[in-house]
Amino acid sequence: MYRSFLLDRFEEFGPRTAFVWRGTEYSYEWLLDCIARMSEQLWAADIERKVVSLEEEYSPYAVAALFALFGSRCIVLPLDNKLVENKIREYLKIGEAQARIRAGEGGLSVRPHRDGRAAHPLLASLLMEGAPGLVLFSSGSTGKSKAAVHHVDRLLAKYRRIGTARRTIPFMMFDHIGGMNTLLQTLANGGSLYMLQDRSPAEVCRVIEQYRVEALPVSPTFMNLLLLSEAYKEFDLSSLQVVSYGSEVMPESTLAAWNALFPGVRTVQAYGMSEIGILRTKSKSTDSLLFSINEDGAQYRIVDGMLEVKTATAMLGYLNAPDPFTEDGWLRTGDEAVAEGGYIRILGRRSEIINVGGEKVYPAEVENVLQQLDCIEEVAVGAEPSGITGQMVTATVRLREELPLRELRRRIWAYCADKLPAYKIPQKIVVTTESLTSSRMKKIRTPLPEAEGGRAEPAVR
Repeated sequence: MYRSFLLDRFEEFGPRTAFVWRGTEYSYEWLLDCIARMSEQLWAADIERKVVSLEEEYSPYAVAALFALFGSRCIVLPLDNKLVENKIREYLKIGEAQARIRAGEGGLSVRPHRDGRAAHPLLASLLMEGAPGLVLFSSGSTGKSKAAVHHVDRLLAKYRRIGTARRTIPFMMFDHIGGMNTLLQTLANGGSLYMLQDRSPAEVCRVIEQYRVEALPVSPTFMNLLLLSEAYKEFDLSSLQVVSYGSEVMPESTLAAWNALFPGVRTVQAYGMSEIGILRTKSKSTDSLLFSINEDGAQYRIVDGMLEVKTATAMLGYLNAPDPFTEDGWLRTGDEAVAEGGYIRILGRRSEIINVGGEKVYPAEVENVLQQLDCIEEVAVGAEPSGITGQMVTATVRLREELPLRELRRRIWAYCADKLPAYKIPQKIVVTTESLTSSRMKKIRTPLPEAEGGRAEPAVR
């Protein structure tokens, strides 16, 4: 039976609170007992050295099942149980899953899914080695979801170093690398996870107040939503010590507004992705978008404007996409970046860059400007084809109050005139009543069809 060093840590932490879920506390002793019981169920169901899905929400039972499956040397596909069945089946096919698992108070529910051994070389190699594995699917926000295969021992090694035990909200989803990192980091240090019933700003603020939460890892999009909601005015958030943000570019306006409201809360820019895990970073300052990578053994370089990383926590490879590694082992991250005085600044995903007549436009840069307009509540910038310049900049906006398109267009041009060159100012504006935030609390930059709650008008002067 494979045994992670984390189980030894859990024994040391014993009666400490590991989770609070639906108002009930669960200790590390409870977690160990639950892992043992689930391990027996897996043995009885002949689930060992198999590829399996774990289809659950963030719960103590799902966490126990994850460690039990690692102990049975399985390769685990963590999937959000709220995904539509067609999407789940797509992931099961890509991951060559042999069984589907659910976890709850009654233990495990195991359903066979496919006969035969895994054929993909990455999966077959892990199973032959008898090493647990993890398959994480990217959000697919700029295309098809990619399945990244991790060797669990390599991924867990970074958590051997003891850090601070904090009361933390696991905001990111269970199947997201950010959510997985929050889980592993908190439990490795003997902290407590306070699981949300929903991810609304009011619920997050309520949990912070009730349980004196100290750490909140979130996305910039959620930080902006919380500011817009003004839910923070109804709750005592004085316990909050650190907010780490990542998964997308942070608008300078959002960071400035956050720091002005919460000057006593340290903000840290995280960096990571499904392919490399979450790397330790250090922000130049709380009001800066510059950061350095401080992960032991991790290296970075910028080649032709793209950030490349070499780290021991990197994935083995993709199940359904070309190899993104260079010949000498550097991962091409797909992030455009610049180096400034020993620090890194992320400009945006290369796949999202808009090319206007040969000039680069980063959506986040334009969003940062538009977001400062009082009439705009949410904005997402993207591209559409142009017969003249190849592509043109488009802006999809959700307004705070009704406003004629012509007036909105006038305000946008007037405001952007001295802040952006003309080619970066949106040439088309779409007004929508729909949210521009995905289920992973990231911006949706794909232009919304006008039939889906939107109305559009060219913004050319």
